Amino acid sequence: MDTALEILDPLIFDKAYAYFVPAKAPLAFNNNATGLGLDLNAAPTYGSAWARDNIIRQSISILIITQIGATSIYWIFSALSYYFIFDRRLEYHPRFLKNQVRQEIISSMRAVPWINIMTLPFFLAEVRGKSLLYTRVEDYGWTWMVISTILFMIWNDFMIYWIHRLEHHPSVYKYVHKPHHKWIVPTPWAALAFHPVDGYLQSLPYHVFVFICPVQKYLYMVLFGLVQIWTILIHDGDMITGHWLEKYINSPAHHTLHHIYFTVNYGQYFTWADSYFKSHRPPQPDLDPLIEALRVMREKGLVDEQGNPIPQKKDAKGKGGKDDGLSKTRHRSAPLVTAIPHFPLPYNGAGHRDWQLRSAPATLFKVPAYLILS
Repeated sequence: MDTALEILDPLIFDKAYAYFVPAKAPLAFNNNATGLGLDLNAAPTYGSAWARDNIIRQSISILIITQIGATSIYWIFSALSYYFIFDRRLEYHPRFLKNQVRQEIISSMRAVPWINIMTLPFFLAEVRGKSLLYTRVEDYGWTWMVISTILFMIWNDFMIYWIHRLEHHPSVYKYVHKPHHKWIVPTPWAALAFHPVDGYLQSLPYHVFVFICPVQKYLYMVLFGLVQIWTILIHDGDMITGHWLEKYINSPAHHTLHHIYFTVNYGQYFTWADSYFKSHRPPQPDLDPLIEALRVMREKGLVDEQGNPIPQKKDAKGKGGKDDGLSKTRHRSAPLVTAIPHFPLPYNGAGHRDWQLRSAPATLFKVPAYLILS
């Protein structure tokens, strides 16, 4: 955060604070400092009554930066992911809510300011020199840059795994984490759509790390930004399976299964914690929520049996039907899966959905996914 202030203070904030909180006199005076009455050690005010190291000024500046920064990353990368990666056909899934994208955006925009306020003490401590952030690469060397990056990822992955898993405990879940699981089939817009306390708790490892481990401050700024982008991308719903990386990387497919099945894939970057603590569920073609979305679309006459769009008839005024997003999305082929009759998903005793499917009847048979009927 001090990096951002170094850039923005001379460009914007000095002028802003000089305008809104002007100094009463052009110079600081102290009768005990010199014979002329000038305090030569006073911090430069740049025309404002608040010097750059004024804690009130720093707090306000940090809140402005985090609000604009978080919302900018959210809007830019959520839009890119939604329009260029997310498969819009998933919006026909029966568990995709009415006006869900709008609800996700509203929930996110309500959460961000409160998260910024709760994380303010960490950022404030950083800019006031209380953390282990450092400027000169030479102080620790380039090797430490690599090591600290690896440690940052391992620390965050382990801590977020347990924070996330504990948030699923019945005594905590309904108060903190339940709002984020409102989105059973999430879009990238759901990346920040959670209770503010939930967002704060899951961000704690990132903030705490720089107080226990030295990190070069520009590297930390990059890593912190990438974390926000990764959080968006794992909500794109892309069920890529059969790739060797899926054994090690907690991909969007893994996180999609977490939203659907609830008690699996708690990790952030990697699958090792889920694998070790027995909560890993690998992506499989037959678990793709697109299967159910295509079934609904076939019933509506929007796609054929192969999942290809069916041209819609124009109305009397020569206009086409409602935009279904089919012309704007990638199409992945329907996989060969085991046909399982549709069962309602029961509530468990904790007051939330248990997303594990009930056992299917013994009469199972292999068919193309696009032929599955409920």
